[in-house]
Amino acid sequence: MASDYTAPCPPPAHAMTRYESLALETEQRIRDGLLRAGERLPSVRKACHSLRLSPSTVLKAYYLLESRGLIEVRPQSGYYVKARLSRPLPEPEMTRPPATSTALEVSDFIFEILESVKDPAVVPLGSSFPSPFLYPLARLGRFLAAAARHMDPLATVTDLPPGNEELRRQIALRYLAHGGALSPDEIIVTSGAMEALNLCLQALTRPGDLVVVESPSFYAGLQAIERLGLRVVEIPTHPRDGISLPALAEALQRHPVKACLLMANFQNPLGSLMPEANRRELVALLAHHQVPLVEDDTYAELYFGKEAPLTLKSLDRQGLVLHVSSFSKSLAPGYRIGWVAAGRYARAVQRLKLATSLATTVPVQIALADFMRQGAFDTHLRRLRGMLELQEADMAAAVERHFPPGTRMTRPRGGYFTWVELPSGTDALALHRAALARGISIAPGPIFSAKREYGHCIRLNFGHPWSDTLEQAMATLGRLAATP
Repeated sequence: MASDYTAPCPPPAHAMTRYESLALETEQRIRDGLLRAGERLPSVRKACHSLRLSPSTVLKAYYLLESRGLIEVRPQSGYYVKARLSRPLPEPEMTRPPATSTALEVSDFIFEILESVKDPAVVPLGSSFPSPFLYPLARLGRFLAAAARHMDPLATVTDLPPGNEELRRQIALRYLAHGGALSPDEIIVTSGAMEALNLCLQALTRPGDLVVVESPSFYAGLQAIERLGLRVVEIPTHPRDGISLPALAEALQRHPVKACLLMANFQNPLGSLMPEANRRELVALLAHHQVPLVEDDTYAELYFGKEAPLTLKSLDRQGLVLHVSSFSKSLAPGYRIGWVAAGRYARAVQRLKLATSLATTVPVQIALADFMRQGAFDTHLRRLRGMLELQEADMAAAVERHFPPGTRMTRPRGGYFTWVELPSGTDALALHRAALARGISIAPGPIFSAKREYGHCIRLNFGHPWSDTLEQAMATLGRLAATP
């Protein structure tokens, strides 16, 4: 496969620098309309004085904003907000999947397409993983080494499911900090979120049962449903607000639904964030029908605002919500530590965990518990969120610059995926093949649908620090998308 892309070297530190932070703050003011086209930015000297920064820091921030096409320098005058040549791209409309139930046959199709993202020589716009260089892996390694050296031999027994007591306590404290109180006894530690999701579906369903999913939906969830011999009902989903509650209510009336598998926070692949009023209505609707909900909340810690969004779990009063998450996207990719707060189904899920994989790696659980107990998690998350927010803005600007007229895209406020709807008639699978031949991966829309819908849509990953390589890849992708 021809490609001039090489895997990036790790940056000197995973923390956002002060100039990047200043650039992000200024960029957000521009995008929010607080700084308008033609307005003058503070001079370097004035910014240094008011912000107590060095001239080099301010200049680096202004150079970064200039390279992104957001500001321009006028000789003998200073820096000004650049006039935008066009309006921001519109977002896609509510999806409209067929209302019938579907048996799945997606795994071979998905595996064939996703094999490409494992190649480190491919630009990873289609990857499901963010850059590992955004995470404190070296520091975590020291915690892991210490845990392995000093592990109590009895932990090989005491830390069997539901898992390490201190780690479950630390996870319960995270729920408490985000507005939800639950007992550590409800939490079962798993080998990643995917194991948790599979265990939940096994506990709730039998082969042939119906499961509600969003449309589009994360392909790994569809694979799990297919493996268990289940059928799906796909529900229309808004790219900003999430699943259509009227359509869900109708589906619950028409079909014998046994479970729902949904993402309220930064849904993969759309990036949607369900409004709080919708969350309350959703939990009440499912309680009325007594239908359990598997809440896939893998990206919840990656929010861009000041406050974490509410989990559906925090609104549940009947134990019907099984809340699934992990450390893979927020802290420790590759460590494969996830969990589920399984409500009234905790005992059933715990027994299935024992019967299938017995236990989750003990030293890794201990290491993560120690890391969290020392308060290092929140410091890391603040830096990570800032970097991802910068990268989302870079991705959006690149789509606006390079993609053909008629393109629509989502602007997620968390996570690291954006959903791009290309002009009608575009073949996402053909685009995937053409891009891959040039060393660029994308995730074509049909892998996110039981019926292989969304043939003119793609999911893009902005979880990698922006670079000339990514900019060139986006330009190439835009040219390919514009080719009849």
